[in-house]
Amino acid sequence: MASFPLFFVGFLVLAGEVVLGQQSSDGFQIEMGKEELLGLFEVLGAFLGDSSWAQEHPQPCDETPWPGVQCEIGDENPPMFHVTKIHIGPDILTPACKSSATLSESLLKLPYLKTLSIFNCFLTSPVTLSPTLLGALSSLEHLALVSNPALSGELPPSLAKISNLRVLSLSQNNLLGKIPGNIGGMVNLEQLDLSYNNLSGQIPVEIGGLRTLSILDLSWNVLEGQVPGSVGQLQLIQKIDLSSNRFTGSMPPDIGKLNKLVLVDLSHNLINGPIPETLSGLEQLQYLVADNNPINTEIPQFVGKLMKLKSLSFSGCGLTGPLPNSLSSLKNLTALSLDNNSLTGTVPPYLGTLPSLNQLNLSNNQLSGDLSLPEEFIERLGKRLDVRGNDGLCTSNPLYKKKSSSSNVITPLCLNASGPRDGKTLAGEHPNESDTMKPCSQYPLQKSSGSSWSYEKLNSCSFVVCFLYLML
Repeated sequence: MASFPLFFVGFLVLAGEVVLGQQSSDGFQIEMGKEELLGLFEVLGAFLGDSSWAQEHPQPCDETPWPGVQCEIGDENPPMFHVTKIHIGPDILTPACKSSATLSESLLKLPYLKTLSIFNCFLTSPVTLSPTLLGALSSLEHLALVSNPALSGELPPSLAKISNLRVLSLSQNNLLGKIPGNIGGMVNLEQLDLSYNNLSGQIPVEIGGLRTLSILDLSWNVLEGQVPGSVGQLQLIQKIDLSSNRFTGSMPPDIGKLNKLVLVDLSHNLINGPIPETLSGLEQLQYLVADNNPINTEIPQFVGKLMKLKSLSFSGCGLTGPLPNSLSSLKNLTALSLDNNSLTGTVPPYLGTLPSLNQLNLSNNQLSGDLSLPEEFIERLGKRLDVRGNDGLCTSNPLYKKKSSSSNVITPLCLNASGPRDGKTLAGEHPNESDTMKPCSQYPLQKSSGSSWSYEKLNSCSFVVCFLYLML
């Protein structure tokens, strides 16, 4: 497709100068260099499947603009237009990428290009990242090649030569191999997103050299080994997502030095405990996610010091012991997920008084005792509250039974006020008939904290059941 733009530009040259009609403040018309305009047509010809594009946009910086191209006026004398951005994606519907789309070497004819973003374009024909090409794009500040399933091969070390790069997003492709160590030399990099690829090996320790980095996303790869302590050198980092890899060992204590950190996601790895106490220094942390890791320790008390925490998720981590009282300090907490662990003890009533809590999942643990969360809390959360799968839980409040249609907190009534029910009834299920027909002497009733009316009603029921049993 590049032959047509070459013919078209040749036609323009023969007809006269390639002039873009905007005038500068001193009356001179602003032109675009012939070589640069030719390079633009060749690059877009390698992407787009519509051969009429060049005819419809012969002056894409001025008189016939195209949404995917942006230009800036340089500081030369006389001033000239320069292509500074090329964007191709689903937000620009026409023309669409052709099946044989590729990265053209003619990008080297665009020396002022700052942004190159290609979304959902390389779909069938294999495309790799040319080390020669990428290393020569010295003016690039933003490189985003995202959602291109045919983009494969390894990350070329020459990426590190793009010294001005601030955003590098190569997410949702089929890249493989290791992360090159010299990537730590990209001293101006602010966002690094390599998620949803097939990258392997370890995170290079040189990553600590990215001192201006604010976002690091390496999720959904096959990376392994320990998370290097050098991540503690990323003093400006706000988001770290290493989820869905094969990382082992414990959380690096140096993460606790990152006082600007807002989100940490280490879920779906092989990270073990203990959880380092240094994490108590993460004063800005709002999201801490570590689901499905073999942590196998108790919930540390210092979690209560993370005062800005909004979401705490440790599902399926083998956690043991009780829910710590320090959780009552998390007034900004909106979601707490501790399901599928081995937590013991009672469900603390203070959870129902946390003002922002809107989701609570304690299902499939070994919690027991009287569930005494406020009724208003139960009603407000509805299905977002789940305590099923805790065999020892019961309730002394029969009104909980009435909320079965809107919540996952239905538990058997506590028939023994001195302790949790001894049977195997799951939350949300009714007791077996054989359990209800046991002699009254097995369930000695004592006056509980409920109303005298409830106590008298229970006493009357007990007398009737006992009388029927003796008659049999």
